[in-house]
Amino acid sequence: MCNPKTATKKYITQLELPVEMKPDKESAITVPKRRLAPTFKPYDNRQSFAIFDVEGMIPEHHVARVIDEMIESIPDEQLFAHYPGGGRSSYHPKMMLKLIIYAYTQKEYSCRRIEKMTRENLPAIWLCAMQNPDYRTINEFRGIRMKSIIDGLFESVILQLHGMGLIEFEHYFVDGTKIEADANKYSFVWKKSTIRYEKQLKEKIRETLQEIHEIAEAEGLELGDMSTEEVTTEELAILADQLDEQVEVLTEMIDEETETPIRKELRRRRSILKKPVKLIRENFIPRKVKYTLQMETFGDRNSYSKTDPDATFMRMKEDHMKNGQLKPGYNVQMATENQFILFYSIHQNPTDTRCLIPHLDKLQSSSLPMPKTVVADAGYGSEENYLYLMGDEKEPLAEFLIPYSTYLTEQSRKYKHDIRNAKNWIYEEEDDRFICPNNRRVVFKKYLEKKNASGFVQSYKIYECEDCSDCPLKEMCTKAKGNRQVHWNPVFEELKAKAKIALECEDKKAIYTRRKIEVESVFGNIKGNLWFRRFLLRGLDKVHIEFGLVALAHNFLKWATICQKRSRKYETRRKQAGKNAMFFSACLIFRGLIGQPLFIFIERVFATSRGGKSM
Repeated sequence: MCNPKTATKKYITQLELPVEMKPDKESAITVPKRRLAPTFKPYDNRQSFAIFDVEGMIPEHHVARVIDEMIESIPDEQLFAHYPGGGRSSYHPKMMLKLIIYAYTQKEYSCRRIEKMTRENLPAIWLCAMQNPDYRTINEFRGIRMKSIIDGLFESVILQLHGMGLIEFEHYFVDGTKIEADANKYSFVWKKSTIRYEKQLKEKIRETLQEIHEIAEAEGLELGDMSTEEVTTEELAILADQLDEQVEVLTEMIDEETETPIRKELRRRRSILKKPVKLIRENFIPRKVKYTLQMETFGDRNSYSKTDPDATFMRMKEDHMKNGQLKPGYNVQMATENQFILFYSIHQNPTDTRCLIPHLDKLQSSSLPMPKTVVADAGYGSEENYLYLMGDEKEPLAEFLIPYSTYLTEQSRKYKHDIRNAKNWIYEEEDDRFICPNNRRVVFKKYLEKKNASGFVQSYKIYECEDCSDCPLKEMCTKAKGNRQVHWNPVFEELKAKAKIALECEDKKAIYTRRKIEVESVFGNIKGNLWFRRFLLRGLDKVHIEFGLVALAHNFLKWATICQKRSRKYETRRKQAGKNAMFFSACLIFRGLIGQPLFIFIERVFATSRGGKSM
């Protein structure tokens, strides 16, 4: 430690103050007449320091301690199984996990900044045991090693929280959000454009093949089958090789010929053959390969980014141009309970409706239990999702509290009095027909099946009015030129009625109300407090890893907050117990001094104030 005298001599200086000072009229402060010198606590940052216990400097219930406890509880075999063995010694996977997860809790997502934390951040130094992995090592572990670790790690943490009683898997609040990808906003590829360009290419190939066919007939060449229908890349390459052979023959003839007119004619014929060869090799084949690869990359999507082909262009709330522009991103589906993230999945589809079934399929394939009730907003209310959650009649997958898209609209007075809605009409079940507001019969006409974007087939019953020609309510009822038709989906209507009954139940309505404070607040914490609004890694697998780290960071921060609140409650109760003990000691003293009856009276008054009974 430093010498206080030395420090005082080094930093304390005497200030010469005037002997007498008049009070300031404005501030009304009187300056003392004595000479005063400022004093400071000893300070010398050039002396040597020795920290014998770094852990002792970490506050109790700090998030670093929670991360250390959770990661240490994971069996070593679960992490060591992903290392082949041999070679140079690697950093311990538990140390790397603790460092990266702690960095994510501190809003540090860059590997260079994480490396900097190992030298400057005290909790990070403690978690690393004063080891300093390079940023390349951190990036390699996060992007490659964690690909096979992240799912098992996340499930292990969730099961630990479940064992502590923080998660019950009773209610599964699911919602989605779009997070921007690490990709250029303007390097887009649209499926419609690719289809149009491919169609133009096929037309150009057809015209060129027709020209080659005419040239071959004029030259008397035999080039095999030259069909103008769909031509593969291999067939185009074979055709180019055949034309090259004819070009070589003409070249030899030109070299052997001595007469100038004949040589010019041969050159003309050769140039006519060389033009389609160049077109096939430099234009048709590369473009055909390019469009084939693009269509394979699209899959069932409508767009992708050249910078990150796994990213899809989506409409997001964070619009940098303020004009509704699409940006490359991923759709993150996430479920919570008690504001802990139970499970997550990354999707390339921008609509939440088509993401619920793949999300729940991944949950079923994991080691986590299935929830009892799935709670979601109206974006998930489709016939396909309802049927999936109902499962088999004997074994339903889960109960659901999911409104359909028109649930709130149907509650309005305007909807209930709108004559366009067939639900407001009279339905005669025996004759299977509707009676319109003008008392005309709308009878069953045919069945119709429609396939949606995901490939799910919906069955409709088509009803048509007998005659709408002179109906005075037709303009209010329909915009069709002919008779009014009603497309009725009996299966979906039955499922919507079941969903409506569940949502109108008082107990279940309270559960659905919790959805806003459950999953929405978690998204707010991730985007607002942790400031995670854009991925740093590219590719679906690496994005899955990165959001898994964010989810773990959120859960650890939540658990650390709970531990701190419990600690404060325990401290408050301990202090209150100390005060009660002092009160009882005083009562015992008074009992010995003033007698039994008064002590009993005081004891009863104290017991009544606590709401209990006297001894």
